Amino acid sequence: MNTKGLVPRLWRKFKRFVFWLFIFQFFYILFLKWVNPPITITQLVSWISGDGLQRDYVGRYEVSPYLKLAVIASEDQLFPDHSGFDWKSIKKAQAYNKRKPGRIHGASTISQQTAKNVFLWQGRSWFRKGLETYFTFMIEWIWGKKRILEVYLNVIEMGKGIYGAEAAARHYFNKPVSMISRQEAAMIAACLPNPKKYTVKPPSSYVSRRWPEIMRQMNNLIGDPDVQKIIYKEVKGNTKGK
Repeated sequence: MNTKGLVPRLWRKFKRFVFWLFIFQFFYILFLKWVNPPITITQLVSWISGDGLQRDYVGRYEVSPYLKLAVIASEDQLFPDHSGFDWKSIKKAQAYNKRKPGRIHGASTISQQTAKNVFLWQGRSWFRKGLETYFTFMIEWIWGKKRILEVYLNVIEMGKGIYGAEAAARHYFNKPVSMISRQEAAMIAACLPNPKKYTVKPPSSYVSRRWPEIMRQMNNLIGDPDVQKIIYKEVKGNTKGK
């Protein structure tokens, strides 16, 4: 077998593959700026494993501002201000994990969680984290904050086999997500760290302890003009809608 020139040929094919892979993912990210993801790896695994798949995508203005505020208050209070990463919280988490390696403490922003849930798989590895960093940068650049939050609220798991705000609102409270109350929004947000373990209805002990604190944080954040620009519909040039 003549192997002369084999390595250069393989290298050229690899570079061509990487180039077209980059082009494909770039246009897919651009496509998702306007179109909701057909399905995610996490949703597919949930369906295959028997957990089920309840979801119903809705537009950003169909989601109650209370739920938008609740997830920002509970998951990422600096969401309007950072560029995808909360470096201060990341450093704190790294220090905590070094002290207590058996109890991993995360510091993912809403942007990072969206990138992971839309483009990647669940799990912990440096390779996946590197891809998450790349996709976080891309959606911050291409989508912007309002679209990131909209996609997040449509794809994130909010209970066993329950994906997205609309499915969660109808499952737990038998109403569309546009109609949920402040307390109901806080209860849904409280389950997000581990939606399979922390049940909304009946509320687990963690959710029962956590949702009042989320409501207090919501009260602290509601007056922030940067938060208002994200959670409210723009009407006649104003950032706060009906």
